[in-house]
Amino acid sequence: MRKIHKVTSKKAGLPPGSAVYIGEKKAEDIKIRVIDYDEATFQAKEVSTIQECFPFKDTPTVTWINIDGIHRPEIIETIGRHFNIHHLIIEDIVHTGQRPKMEDLEDHIFVVLKMFSYDGKTNEINAEQVSIILGHNFVISFQEREGDVLNPLRKRIRGGKGRVRKRGTDYLAYCLIDIIIDNYFIIFEQLGERIEGLYEDLITTPTPEAFHEIQKLKQEIIFLRKSIWPLRELISALERGESSLISDSTGIYFRDVYDHTIQVIDTMETFRDLISGMVDIYLSSVSNKMNEIMKVLTIIATIFIPLTFITGIYGMNFKYMPELEWRWGYFGVWIGMVVIISGMIIYFRKKRWL
Repeated sequence: MRKIHKVTSKKAGLPPGSAVYIGEKKAEDIKIRVIDYDEATFQAKEVSTIQECFPFKDTPTVTWINIDGIHRPEIIETIGRHFNIHHLIIEDIVHTGQRPKMEDLEDHIFVVLKMFSYDGKTNEINAEQVSIILGHNFVISFQEREGDVLNPLRKRIRGGKGRVRKRGTDYLAYCLIDIIIDNYFIIFEQLGERIEGLYEDLITTPTPEAFHEIQKLKQEIIFLRKSIWPLRELISALERGESSLISDSTGIYFRDVYDHTIQVIDTMETFRDLISGMVDIYLSSVSNKMNEIMKVLTIIATIFIPLTFITGIYGMNFKYMPELEWRWGYFGVWIGMVVIISGMIIYFRKKRWL
């Protein structure tokens, strides 16, 4: 079963700003990639230590530092001290159970949201937390693990395609958020195919396995809703452009992301209603099937009531009873019972009970 809430008990009693990693235990090294560019120049490299990123703090170009792996809080604290990131923000970065939100700290903006991927083999949605720090001339992104949906953006920067090489860090932050949210549509397309296939199976043959799949989908939707619903508030705050770090020209693009967010939320709510309806369909199908079984059993029991009455009478051990000495009595009783059965069946068919 998917865990909806992260275990945070090991943070209890610690002072505010304590960088304690809350997430899956990992042993691999942290991967750090740096992309530095402007309209005329570009360089990309993978560095082995966090100190190699420090010279990019004061460069006039746009610098994107991407860190894959946040399970070593000391490294996150080191880069936080050099780039003057508030210690409460560092605490939120290493806590992977954060609610999507945006915080404006004047000299930098902190954004946290969820990035999803779909595992076609297990039909599961995997999620990881992405934290983004927007500064005057740098953007730092933190991911839980290596692998993301951001490669198309890296290719655009490398090839000089689009507006990203001509714009500043606010536009780069917009591109990161936009590509993550656009990937939600791909996840919902695959989720929609599962729901449609399950709906068809549910109409024809409602099985306990189908009901378990419905419950699994319901849990996925609850998790997605928890991760996506706060995005409306987050993008709305960025769209208003109250921070000096976001220009008015970039605010227009955030309005487009806001529209995409509303579409994602509407799709999610539609799926939620469909799954709730599928639960009702399953329960109704099971109930109807049970009613059909009970109807058949009731008809069988009703047919045997008069037959039991007749056999009960002729099973009494009285010495003097009519028809006991009659030669054709046995066959007469059978004929009578067959006539009763036939009459009842004809009556039931006339009433459309059969």
